[in-house]
Amino acid sequence: MLPRSEHIRELLRLRKPFSHRDRLILRDHLALERTRLANERTFMAYIRSALYLVIGGLALIQLEGHGDLKWVGFVSLGLSVVFALIGVVRFHTLRMQLDSYYLPLEDINTEDGE
Repeated sequence: MLPRSEHIRELLRLRKPFSHRDRLILRDHLALERTRLANERTFMAYIRSALYLVIGGLALIQLEGHGDLKWVGFVSLGLSVVFALIGVVRFHTLRMQLDSYYLPLEDINTEDGE
């Protein structure tokens, strides 16, 4: 059984280093750019979900006369923080991995003497 911190890292996929041996061609660079854009969209989805949880949590905390729903509001606020943190960690992790994966096209062209 993995320790708790190792299990969390596996869930967040923090231990999947990229490696490549071949020289990247234009198609590979375009695929990496699509991955970068998908990473940004995913990050924005995490932030959007966190904001919806904040709005819902605040509404439930202020709601009166419908039983004790304040605890659901506080849970929602806590989950919003968790969503935001997971989004930030995953965004930065993939961004660093993508940055270390390839050189920009300009750097490759200068290495070839073009």
